Amino acid sequence: MERSDLIRQIELARQKLYQTKLKYVDLLHPDVIKQSMILDELINEYNQAKTEKPIK
Repeated sequence: MERSDLIRQIELARQKLYQTKLKYVDLLHPDVIKQSMILDELINEYNQAKTEKPIK
């Protein structure tokens, strides 16, 4: 996946996390934790891609 696509997905996941947190208020709600984990995976994927291919 292209880094620009990952950046877009990260931003969408971040927005969804924010909305989910607003909906449930509790940071420990299962849906908030699930969305946080999705965001974490995308960030990890981005960081891995960044270290494999240096930015020009």
